[in-house]
Amino acid sequence: MDTRVALIGIVVKNFSSANEINNILHSYGDYIIGRMGIPYKEKAINIISIAIDAPLDIINSLSGKLGQLDGVSTKTIYN
Repeated sequence: MDTRVALIGIVVKNFSSANEINNILHSYGDYIIGRMGIPYKEKAINIISIAIDAPLDIINSLSGKLGQLDGVSTKTIYN
């Protein structure tokens, strides 16, 4: 199975989505290389970076599920 390394950038404007975000990330935990979260209080947002090594359909599925949450935006870059 071919895998790709990708970085998913997540901007969270709605903090009530945090539990759903964590549940989704946990379900993809086998593929996640690392995660970094940065609270940006001045703009009332959180910025999360997810490094992932997975098949393309898994990466797209994760990014899509996160992007469907209320107040959550995602962008993915691939290697």
